[in-house]
Amino acid sequence: MNFLNLEDKTFLITGVNNKKSVATFTAQVLQENGASLIFSVQNENQIEFCKKKFPDSLVIKTDLSQLDSIKNLVESLPEPPIDGVVHSVAFARFESASFHETSFEEFSEALRISAYSLVELSNALKTKLSTNASIVTVSISNLRATNYGYMGPIKALLSSSIDYLAKSFSEFSQVRFNSVAAGPLKTSAAAGIPTYVENYLYCEQLTLRKKNLDTQEVADTIAFLLSTRSSGINASEIVVDAGMNVNYFDQKVVKDFSKSL
Repeated sequence: MNFLNLEDKTFLITGVNNKKSVATFTAQVLQENGASLIFSVQNENQIEFCKKKFPDSLVIKTDLSQLDSIKNLVESLPEPPIDGVVHSVAFARFESASFHETSFEEFSEALRISAYSLVELSNALKTKLSTNASIVTVSISNLRATNYGYMGPIKALLSSSIDYLAKSFSEFSQVRFNSVAAGPLKTSAAAGIPTYVENYLYCEQLTLRKKNLDTQEVADTIAFLLSTRSSGINASEIVVDAGMNVNYFDQKVVKDFSKSL
């Protein structure tokens, strides 16, 4: 038995897109620690990737923007209870140049997939979860980064939703809900955010160690929250950003900027 005690546990993973995804790294940690995996993916390319990367796992095609598809996912799950869920889903079109120009259609579509899907998925799964299951969602460490646009308030809603889900589920279970707020990562999804590369390089200088996160570090934190070793953590957000949030006035960064004036 290893420290995380994940042997013979079953986890549902959403958000696997490719080898760089947070969900992919998390799945690898869980598998290495003896867990069984079930994947919810959106398209055929993701199905093919999961079957190659995790050949012994069940892969189910699901559109998390559609309640009927979520219900079909739940009906397709095997009988043993689900011990944990990874919600690592985000979608935005970034068609508007400025936040105040965001259309309701843009905002509501991103809200449904990136945040409300956690509520719908959790509700649909409630009879499939083990009594003390752990559900972990992935957010961002800084909700006010300009280039995130309307995804900032949407991720804020996602983060606050875990509080209410945890309280609501406590009425009939010991299911826990937590969030991992990650700093900038080298993922394919992040690459689609406007001016992301510039922000990524800047943020690296704000970390206390002067080195940005590895996706593995985020995955390790998620795996810990999924395990019973974190049983005392509920309705919480764990920030994983290498200290960036305490270092916006890093003296070297300030000095280097001042020289350019």
